[in-house]
Amino acid sequence: MNAGRQDPYVATFSIAAFDPATGAVGVAVASKFLAVGNIVPWAEPGVGAVATQALANARYGHQGLALMKSGLSARQALGRLLAEDTDGNRRQVGLVGADGSVAAHTGSECSQWAGHRVGGNFTCQGNILAGPRVVDAMAEAFAVASGSLAQRLFASLAAGDRAGGDRRGRQSAALYVLRAGGGYRKLSDVVADLRVDDSSDPIGELARLLQLRDLYFGSSPESERLSLRDPAVIGAIVGAMTLTGAAGAGTDLDDPAVWQAIDKFLGSENLEERVDMDRLTIDPPALAYLRDRYPGARGGSQ
Repeated sequence: MNAGRQDPYVATFSIAAFDPATGAVGVAVASKFLAVGNIVPWAEPGVGAVATQALANARYGHQGLALMKSGLSARQALGRLLAEDTDGNRRQVGLVGADGSVAAHTGSECSQWAGHRVGGNFTCQGNILAGPRVVDAMAEAFAVASGSLAQRLFASLAAGDRAGGDRRGRQSAALYVLRAGGGYRKLSDVVADLRVDDSSDPIGELARLLQLRDLYFGSSPESERLSLRDPAVIGAIVGAMTLTGAAGAGTDLDDPAVWQAIDKFLGSENLEERVDMDRLTIDPPALAYLRDRYPGARGGSQ
């Protein structure tokens, strides 16, 4: 399996991980390279995740997943990939299986500093880095981070960036997380597929995108949801509608047309996943977003 010497040399730092609590798998990556998210991250729910870089062999992605899907551990799959690749000494790759197996490889000809750190359900790797402190910081950050797998992967990536990251600079970053049925309206597996292809601050931009993703597609526990009939809640929403000139703004909660207008407005703000119009509830982060976005329409006490 020799992809040839024309494969891109992706100097980068990445983390591939599996969350045994949810079954989510994913990769976070950053690099001084255009659109790194188009090459490095690969994942499949119930199978695992692969990060392929250095003299990047994209075939490692789908073939690594196929090997793990066939029943091989991450280490066994890695052995097969390297055995079939005459350029293995120029490759860097990390594999994590949904069975909890982990493996990584840093070829002897990868540009320095290059190396990896393997931990429980994750592997961090990088080349042309500021030093070993980059992958050390990534591993430490992931081990102590809380929240969803996407949030933990980002915390690790940000720690690597703060530790020096790619010593050539910054250009792109990506976050790719899958979970069976974890996508939009549970009709896909894509939890997050966020890419910053060309930016002077790719980590900062990725953080902004992740925050938006969590706002629009996250969910609050039933016990924390707020009633749309609460005067302070509905006041803030109707106030925002008034400020934006949205049609149908009103406070007569016995009028079906008012609720239709509210539903339409919240949809225009991309908050429909945070609102339950059958139960007439809204998630606190959605209401906080509206209050911050339209500060003149806070609708009473918060």
